[in-house]
Amino acid sequence: MESDLLYKIGLTLIDHVGHITSKTLISYCGSAEAVFKESKQRLLKIPDIGEITAEAIVRQEILHFAEKEIKFIEQNQVTPLFYLDKNYPLRLKQCPDCPVMLYYKGSADLDAARIVAIVGTRNATPYGKKMSHDIIEGLKDSGVLIISGLAYGIDAESHKSALKFGLPTVGVIGHGLDTMYPAEHNNLAKKMLENGGLASDFLSNTKLSPENFPKRNRIIAGLSDAIIVVESKAKGGAIITADIAFSYSRDVFAVPGRSEDAYSQGCNLLIRQNKASLIQSADDMLNSLGWKDTKKKPKKQTYLFPELNPQEEIIVKVLQSKNTPVHIDDIALMANLSPGNLSTHLLTLEFAGVLKSLPGKMYSL
Repeated sequence: MESDLLYKIGLTLIDHVGHITSKTLISYCGSAEAVFKESKQRLLKIPDIGEITAEAIVRQEILHFAEKEIKFIEQNQVTPLFYLDKNYPLRLKQCPDCPVMLYYKGSADLDAARIVAIVGTRNATPYGKKMSHDIIEGLKDSGVLIISGLAYGIDAESHKSALKFGLPTVGVIGHGLDTMYPAEHNNLAKKMLENGGLASDFLSNTKLSPENFPKRNRIIAGLSDAIIVVESKAKGGAIITADIAFSYSRDVFAVPGRSEDAYSQGCNLLIRQNKASLIQSADDMLNSLGWKDTKKKPKKQTYLFPELNPQEEIIVKVLQSKNTPVHIDDIALMANLSPGNLSTHLLTLEFAGVLKSLPGKMYSL
C-alpha cells in the first residue's frame, strides 16, 4: 500500500472540509502529505480554512482513523482511488465535485469504453421492470458497463438483468464497503463482484443516513456516458441523478409513461423540459450515441495516414498510449497544445477517420 495513502484518507476525515476544500488544500500545499506537515499559521491563510480546521490538521489525531481504514482496505482487497491518481476514473475526474477518494472492489473497468447508468424508483411497476429488462437485453452485444445504485426497484432489476445477459455491472452505494443496504441484496452484490463491482466514496463504519444517497448519485452520473431513467415520481433520487448528469453534460434518456401514472411523472417531466431524450428501446439510445455498430472494426494504423503533421502525430501517440478514451483536457496537457489549436487538429483527425469523438468530450482511436 502506498505510503501517502494515510494522508489522502486523512483529508476526507477533516470535519467541515468537503471535496472542493480538500482540493484547495492540496493545490496550496502541493500534496496530501504536505497539508498535514504545514504550519497552522500558513494553513490559516488558505481560503475557507478557519481556526478549528487548521487546529484539527496540525494535531493529526484524525490520522489514527485513517490507519484503521487502511487496515480495512488491505484485509478486504479494496482499491483506494485518489482523484489525482492515474487509475482514478477519467469521466469522474472531470466533474468539479468528484470525490477526493473513491473506494472500489470488483473486476470491471471503471474506464470502460461505454458506460450507461440505469436508475429509477424503488417502487418499480411491472412496466418499469420489463422496460429495464428489455433495454439491457438490447445492450447485451454492445460492450456496455451498466451502473446503478443497488437500491430496491429499478436499480436492483438493472443489476440482475445485466448479470443475466453477461454485461458487467457496478453498484455505487451510499455507505461503506463493509456493509450492504438493503441487506437483502447481499447475494446480488456478491454476484456483481464476479462480473462488475461495488464503489463508494464513504469510509467503512459510515452510519446509514438519507443524505448519503444524493451524494452517491453524483458518482453514478459522473462515471457514466449516459443515464437512463426508467420510472420515477416528479421528485426523487432518480430525478436528482438525472439533473446532476445533465449538469455534467452527460446524455440523459427517459422512458415515457402514461400521464396519470405516478411513477412516470418524473420521466415525462424530464422529456418535457428537454433534459432527457425519449427512449423506448436500447436501439434509441445506441443510435443517439452513435453506438449502433457494435462490431469491432480493425484499428487503422497511423502509417496509413502519411499526411499527419507533427502535432497530429503527437495526438495520435497520446491516444495510442491509453487503452481507454481520453478527455480533451488530458490530451491538451499531454500533447502540450492550446485548447483552440487542439480542437482544430481533433476535427481534422476525426474527418480523416483516425479517431472518434465520444460523449463527455472523450476521444479514442
